[in-house]
Amino acid sequence: MTSRPGIDIPDARGRTGLDQAGRELTGNPDVTVLDVELLATAWHVLRRTTYDFRRRDGTVGREQRETYDRGDGATVLLYDVERETVLLTRQFRYPVYVNGHPDGMFLETAAGLLDGDDPAAAIRREASEELGVVIGELEPVFAVWTSPGSVTERVHCFAAPYTAESRVGPGGGLADDGEDIAAVELPFAETLKQIESGEIADAKTIMLLQWAALSGPFRHAAPPAR
Repeated sequence: MTSRPGIDIPDARGRTGLDQAGRELTGNPDVTVLDVELLATAWHVLRRTTYDFRRRDGTVGREQRETYDRGDGATVLLYDVERETVLLTRQFRYPVYVNGHPDGMFLETAAGLLDGDDPAAAIRREASEELGVVIGELEPVFAVWTSPGSVTERVHCFAAPYTAESRVGPGGGLADDGEDIAAVELPFAETLKQIESGEIADAKTIMLLQWAALSGPFRHAAPPAR
């Protein structure tokens, strides 16, 4: 039998058993996982899963789905209520560039993968690396799946206040990871306009900004002038 990286011998990241994900699931009696094929493990994991699914009319159909597993992530909306500002990142994102974004320079809340940390610890790490901010109070807002048709990632969304004094580091991201991240401070009202104009087009960022306007720290602020 030929040894297969990521299955019975370690892949480039030292992982084995990557073809077992989903085989143990029992939460939905209408779903029976039959096979899991490992398609790619270059960095994250691409799988093709075959399963039987009992439909609402009682018939059972066999289906296949490809899933991209990059681990879960966390993000944080940093806000200053007194100055009515938020602190975002701007960085080049090739996937959006190749799919129609004008230049790939994307405005987002600070974010990153958990990489084995709990969500709160992970986002404290990312805020420090990307924006140089030391987070004090951290508020969990919601956890969402942003692309449930194909990507397994769940994003844990937080909010936290910041001040000029809490920006103690250089930020910019990790050069060893190819990151080149700029901090962008904007009036909160301006971010809502940029959602309408399409300048802010990142899903997690839009959700957190709208939460901030509807029930978060800026819920009593006057709506932006039109």
